[in-house]
Amino acid sequence: MPPVTYPCSRPLRFLLARAEFPVNVIHGEEPFAEDEDWEYGPPRYLRPERVQLAAEALPATSYAQLIRGVDPAELTSAEVYPLGWSEPGALEWGRPWYDGLTQFSEAAARADDVMLVWLD
Repeated sequence: MPPVTYPCSRPLRFLLARAEFPVNVIHGEEPFAEDEDWEYGPPRYLRPERVQLAAEALPATSYAQLIRGVDPAELTSAEVYPLGWSEPGALEWGRPWYDGLTQFSEAAARADDVMLVWLD
């Protein structure tokens, strides 16, 4: 399966953490490399059973649910990059990335694959 790149993962991580999402699909959960010479930390991965859980939970949690009740000031005060969350429609920025992450997770689960997560 080809890699998928998610620019500026912080907004999605913030929204998923706020929703108490059961799997850390943004940063991974298991160490993959011990070398600390990575800009945002070493790669991590999700075991196949965690990929399966993510593949079930992502489509069950719509993007509209993730952004419901979010005050743009929350993202600004948490210094979630990119800034400018008070602009009209700014929260819609992550919808295509969330949809892509959902599709990628579902494909990985169907293949019983792990998901390698590496922020570059």
